[in-house]
Amino acid sequence: MADKKSEAAELKRIGATPVKNSGRSRGVDKGDGLLDPFLVDVKEYNQSFSVSRDVWKKLSTDAVHNGRRQPMLVLVLGEENQVPIRVWVMGEDMGMEMLDAWKEKYE
Repeated sequence: MADKKSEAAELKRIGATPVKNSGRSRGVDKGDGLLDPFLVDVKEYNQSFSVSRDVWKKLSTDAVHNGRRQPMLVLVLGEENQVPIRVWVMGEDMGMEMLDAWKEKYE
């Protein structure tokens, strides 16, 4: 698993603003960021990451508490010497909205 500095770098790479940590410690929660209309949670792992109901529920709750945003996971998979695979995971409703916007622009 990657360190918090790396997660902060991923947020910067996509143009997200880090979110201030709500309680555990001072500063920012380096894996969470705002990229309107999303609350982004970056997860970095060497091989895989399991998206569970509990993970999605926590992110969804955090998204509501951070300005009623849409939840989105940014998964970054790969060893240090590999080109990473980056995947964005969002809810179906937002995915359909994005598909409609793509069709409107390109069809």
